[in-house]
Amino acid sequence: MDDPVILTQFNVSKAIRDNILVNFSECGLASLLGSFQVKYVNPITKLCIIKASMEDFQKVWSAITMVRSIGNCLVLFNVLDLSVNSELHLSLCRCENEVTFSFCIIGSIRACKNAALKREEVIFEHYKLAVGARFSADVTQHMDNCLEKIKILEY
Repeated sequence: MDDPVILTQFNVSKAIRDNILVNFSECGLASLLGSFQVKYVNPITKLCIIKASMEDFQKVWSAITMVRSIGNCLVLFNVLDLSVNSELHLSLCRCENEVTFSFCIIGSIRACKNAALKREEVIFEHYKLAVGARFSADVTQHMDNCLEKIKILEY
């Protein structure tokens, strides 16, 4: 069996760009290159923050929802739209059938940072409970580094 794919900014970005190319052609992809960027990915909690201009975010959003795999790993992206309502509803999910669930957040940078920090803390607590005795200090350090990246995130 193949090793599971570790989510990175590169492979998440590539999957979305490939989907933009398939669904919106080279012209659609070229129009997004200046504004589309994966700003943050946490491989532990599967959270992604993706940047796109206001003019292009619907195209990026639709491409995100059509991504079905990253490498050999099936993926389902759930998108939190904070641009309309600043209230955050945290969604928790569990992995089934080797499907990785990733969350993308859309909204202002402040809304994204606040939502991401809240979600990361909740999901990480669930992760610690699920892992139990196999939990290591390295994972805590990695998570602390991820939280720092969110705090200094800018567009």
